[in-house]
Order: sequence, then structure tokens, then C-alpha cells
Amino acid sequence: MRGAAAPVARWRRWNRAVHRDLGYLCLGLTLVYAVSGVALNHLHHWNPNYRIERRELPFPAPNPDAEMGEVVRRALALVGETRPVKSTFEPAPGVVQVFVEGNTLWVDLERGTLREERAAERPVLYFLNGLHLNRPKGGWTALADVYGVALAVLAVTGVLIPGGRLGPTRRGVWLTAAGILAPMLCLALR
Repeated sequence: MRGAAAPVARWRRWNRAVHRDLGYLCLGLTLVYAVSGVALNHLHHWNPNYRIERRELPFPAPNPDAEMGEVVRRALALVGETRPVKSTFEPAPGVVQVFVEGNTLWVDLERGTLREERAAERPVLYFLNGLHLNRPKGGWTALADVYGVALAVLAVTGVLIPGGRLGPTRRGVWLTAAGILAPMLCLALR
């Protein structure tokens, strides 16, 4: 019996070593995907990429004969916006909307106010979500593919670690079945 046990013991040591080393290697990427995955799962509650900064400023009434171009230039100068204007719109008489990349201005000439809504990147989450959604492409795609394969190897080697003479535990079989059935159930119920 000792002769047969030696190869099994060697195989178990090898399996544990692969599982441990891949676990260390995958830790950082797993945290990236975990944090950004939770953030992206809740898009209906908040915007994980940007926070909206709002402010209202007094906007002195321009000359009554001022054209929309003059109103737009004054509004941009008031908030210090230097990026090019994407478009403008007059949703109502005396109200001008100015759209700039990442910024929207509402000028209410009757009330004499300017309301600004500026989108500011959430520095860490914007970056992590970009990785999760594969914005960088190229080399990141290859790395993410390798990571996916490594996770599959981690799952298989992890399941094989606790096996004794009887193989996987009863609890392990139930938990594995639950993990496989959960996505199938979600697919069936959508």
C-alpha cells in the first residue's frame, strides 16, 4: 500500500502548490474584479465612474440684444470652462443649455442664474471599472483571458484539495452543485 500512496501524496503536494501559487498570483486581479463588479452591479443606484458636482451662480443679465453666442461665452467664462462646446439648446424662452464634454450649464436669463453640473471621475473606481469592462483592450485582454483560465484552474485544484479516501466531502458536492445551479436559475428566471 505504501507504494501506491507515494504517487498520490506527490500529486496532492503538487495540486496544493499549484493552487497556492495561482491564488497568490490572482489575488490582485480578483480584488480588482470584485470591487468593480460590485460597483457595476449597482448602476441603477449610483454612477460608480463619475460624481456629479452641482453649483448655482448669479448670472448678471446681459444686454437684451445679446445673441446666444455672447450668452454662451459669458457662461463659459464664469465657470472657467475652456473645453469646446459640443452643442447648445434653448429648452424655453430665456433659458440656454450649454453642453461641454463632462459639463452642462443651464443659464436662466429671467432669474439671473447659472446652474452647472460637472461630471468628475472617481479616480480609483473609474480606473478599476475600465479594467473590468476591458477598456484598455490589447494586452489587457490577453491578461484577462489568462486570469480567467487561472480562475478555472484554481476552482478545480481547490475542489481537489480536501479529498481524502472518500473523495470530496458531501458538503463540497452540495456547495459545488449550488454554485453551478445559481447561474442556471438566474438564466431561467429572467
